[in-house]
Amino acid sequence: MVQFFPTLPRQALERTIHRFGIVPEKSSDDTAPISCGIKNNILTIGQSSVPLYQNKHLTKVPNILFYNIPQHLHLMEAMLQDFHLGHHILLVGNQGVGKNKIIDRFLELMNRPREYIQLHRDTTVQTLTTQPTVRDGLLVHEDSPLVNAIKHGHVLVVDEADKAPTHVTCILKTLVESGQMILSDGRRIVPLVPPNGHPSNYIQIHPDFRIVVLANRPGFPFLGNDFFGALGDLFSAHAVENPSADSEISLLGQYGPNVPLDTIKKLVGVFGELRNMADQGLVSYPYSTREVVNIVKHLEQFPGADLEDVVFNVFDFDRYSPEVVETLGEVLQKHGFSSKNVMAAEYMAAKRAREKIQVTKSRYSGKDAQELKHGKEDPDNSPHVGGNTWAGGTGGRDTAGMGGKGGPYRLDKGHEVHQLSEEEINAVPEHIQRAAREMNRKAFQEKLKEIGMSAYDATLYNQFYNAVSRQIQSLRIILGNLQAKNKERHWSRHQTAGELDDAKLIDGLLGEKTIFRRRAEQEPEIGAPQLKPKLFRVVVDVSGSMYRFNGYDGRLDKELEAAVLVMESFQGFEDKIQYDIIGHSGEAPFIPFVKLKEHPKNNKERLDVIRTMHAHAQYCWSGDHTLEGTEDAINSLAEEDCDEAIVIVLSDANLERYRIPPSKLAAALTSKSNVSAYVIFIGGLGDQAERLTERLPAGRAFICSDVTQLPQILKQIFSSSVITI
Repeated sequence: MVQFFPTLPRQALERTIHRFGIVPEKSSDDTAPISCGIKNNILTIGQSSVPLYQNKHLTKVPNILFYNIPQHLHLMEAMLQDFHLGHHILLVGNQGVGKNKIIDRFLELMNRPREYIQLHRDTTVQTLTTQPTVRDGLLVHEDSPLVNAIKHGHVLVVDEADKAPTHVTCILKTLVESGQMILSDGRRIVPLVPPNGHPSNYIQIHPDFRIVVLANRPGFPFLGNDFFGALGDLFSAHAVENPSADSEISLLGQYGPNVPLDTIKKLVGVFGELRNMADQGLVSYPYSTREVVNIVKHLEQFPGADLEDVVFNVFDFDRYSPEVVETLGEVLQKHGFSSKNVMAAEYMAAKRAREKIQVTKSRYSGKDAQELKHGKEDPDNSPHVGGNTWAGGTGGRDTAGMGGKGGPYRLDKGHEVHQLSEEEINAVPEHIQRAAREMNRKAFQEKLKEIGMSAYDATLYNQFYNAVSRQIQSLRIILGNLQAKNKERHWSRHQTAGELDDAKLIDGLLGEKTIFRRRAEQEPEIGAPQLKPKLFRVVVDVSGSMYRFNGYDGRLDKELEAAVLVMESFQGFEDKIQYDIIGHSGEAPFIPFVKLKEHPKNNKERLDVIRTMHAHAQYCWSGDHTLEGTEDAINSLAEEDCDEAIVIVLSDANLERYRIPPSKLAAALTSKSNVSAYVIFIGGLGDQAERLTERLPAGRAFICSDVTQLPQILKQIFSSSVITI
């Protein structure tokens, strides 16, 4: 079941297993050939055999069309062993992977009669145990499939178990765990009728009674409850996955023997890639075997049908999601579908490549800082080391550049950096430092004025936008799946005490006990609309080290791309989520770049935001306010009235230089229970980021070596915070 865990718990489990040196056994090959047959009333699947069940209710034994593939037969062999041991079974998997088909075929092979019940959001304890019907004009309550299965030793198949409220399905816990249940009419289900008990007051559990529960994995897009988390320990649980590529080709070939093999392989390729994209968050729906089986069945029935028209019928609903259209188009075109359809528009996104990594070398100057100036501009942009003439030189003095001393501000021309020592830089006289600060402030104000008055530069903005355009699409899909999280007081129905529920008066006359309601604080139902917006705060590091080491690992570029990603992705979701972008540097812990409810409305305004961030990193004083900025961001957001509050801290891992211990950052991240706070390290020297992450609380720290990873990191954060994945 590990594959159905949210990402953060799964990673925590994997780290724990690795820490203790536990090596999982290599799983058996589900595609290996396996036999299945009945001989002399003995059912044999693989190496497991059981006698066929002697059954008088033949009409209740399923009889379906089913094509064997090794993956399903291996699963049925494991289920056969569980049945033989007397266990109840839980099958968990995405919608459309064949859970119903597999269990029906399994019961057919065993000759076991089936009782079936499908749950839904309005299922109550009473509907689980009784079945109302009208007979001769009178409303009567008959035994439900659950009670009938208990009486006669049938197999109860509980479908869509994740859809019902957890307090309803938990009634199965008492039944499975202790073998007892009290019905609304006063009868008791017991393992054995007491010697002095009247038979009409008891229902004895038949020794052949079994329960098979079918459930989708929790969360979007199935919007189910976590049945496995509530009752999974009482069942022999099995994960049902989509078939492997070879198994799926074999299965589809049996459904469509006249469909060309190349067509089947093309379909398997398309849907296999879409499922991988669903795991990555690039598409929201995990397209299952059911969809591709229906396509093949259609092609088998109508061999003259246009393949692309049949395929596009599956994606018709997705036409209304602009974020999905391009991804589907790319996949379809990649696997040989033409561009005659709107879905097959080729997706164009190129990651800006970094041509070379900036190298840093230590250097000693030995000369004093004297006359402050910007420096001369070299039209050839040649590298200049030392001296005090050229702007953009390295390891020099007096001029704007990198790695030197006494200069008014940083200026990166893309050359190898020759770095003076901290001792030499700090030895600059106070009057020179004061003059440098004055010149710095003047240049910074002029830069901000220039940004405010500059025209929109589409080429510059697209440089950052194109780097994350694919990720914008992915993040918008994730944001579209946000669900309400804030607890509210509601009327809790189906209670045994409280205020009489007028809607259940008839049920009370018929003997129902749970006819009351009372006010209580409840978790919102999955899919319920938000009453308040979520607040999402991005804390960005615009300290001097971001500019200084941008040539080393691109940390400032990644941060600017991340800002574009957030601003573009969140546009249009204002009713669900409000965001702001707050910066910190050596100058201040709280520098607003984007304010709540004052989001940039167009590309020009978004470009101004990232240009201002870049300018601040270039001109700010040395120093670091990561800890103070994090604390300020969390504390101020904790006071807001919202559905949920999340803080994401984007930072380099250069905390050791400023003597910030990981324990203090960890305390800041977990300081407010109503704010979920995380740190994402987007730069670091050596293994700084890895060492920091290991010393912070599990699931609170991430390393983002490439901005393309950011949507997946945010998805992990959301999965443990505001949505169920």
